[in-house]
Amino acid sequence: MNLEVQNYKDTRSGFGEGLLEAGKRNPKVVGLCADLTGSLKMGDFQKAFPERFFQMGIAEANMIGMAAGLAIGGYIPFTGTFANFSTARVYDQIRQVVAYSNKNVKVCASHAGITLGEDGATHQTLEDIGMMKMLPNMTVIVPCDFNQTKNATIACAEYEGPVYLRFGRPKVANFTSADEKFIIGKAQMLQEGTDVSIFACGHLVWKAVQALPILKEMGINAELINIHTIKPLDVEAVMKSVVKTGCVVTAEEHMRNGGLGDSIAQVLALNDPRPIEMVAINDVFGQSGTPDELMKFYHLDIQDIVEAAKRAVARKRN
Repeated sequence: MNLEVQNYKDTRSGFGEGLLEAGKRNPKVVGLCADLTGSLKMGDFQKAFPERFFQMGIAEANMIGMAAGLAIGGYIPFTGTFANFSTARVYDQIRQVVAYSNKNVKVCASHAGITLGEDGATHQTLEDIGMMKMLPNMTVIVPCDFNQTKNATIACAEYEGPVYLRFGRPKVANFTSADEKFIIGKAQMLQEGTDVSIFACGHLVWKAVQALPILKEMGINAELINIHTIKPLDVEAVMKSVVKTGCVVTAEEHMRNGGLGDSIAQVLALNDPRPIEMVAINDVFGQSGTPDELMKFYHLDIQDIVEAAKRAVARKRN
């Protein structure tokens, strides 16, 4: 696969364009936003379909309840706010009126992880993937760039059932194909390799892409797979890769507890235990700083993936 950067765009803008396209394709698509229309890039949808957009104000719990009601009426509601408010603030409502009854609500969460940056720990969410993947019936999607977020949003509109869609604020490398159909639950092979399997999601996918040539110079032929769907996890793709390489690195902008790494480790434990190293945040809250500063401070950068791969390979050989 060609992994060259086409441009740099924020993934929240991919959501905004995807929502607009989904609205054009299906008149049942509606949008709800908790006072953050600009931040969620839902403005174009609002302008195109004012009768299908609802500004809910700072009332996230009410937004989820209304979305559930719209789903009962046959609509496809997309709710939008920051990831922290999309999950922790309304977890009870999501559990009780969306997941429990398997309603067709799309919970869309921007400004996820620590790359929210200067807003600090109260607005950064590092627990949301774990919270949402634990809910029965909930699908959890973490696309890696603008194109993939746009295509994932369109796929969510076509999918029947609750979805948690996670994306971010900063401009990041846009390197996947704009024309590639997003298949929920199907991992994306980015580079085949033989020495270590790297499974990444979200912003860490491009970091992992940049780690590949460094590892190659060290004599480590890494395989890179984009796990854009955390749940349902593509267990077949995971095990096929791990059986070939014999060791694993996971990389995510999330807590080590409850995230992608936990999901992969569980698959290994149940099927074929192998050495695994996790590039993730280790049981601490975030803090204020630029996205780049925070990624380095919390060891979520290119070199951290390289070092994790070296450790995994060393454990395999020992």
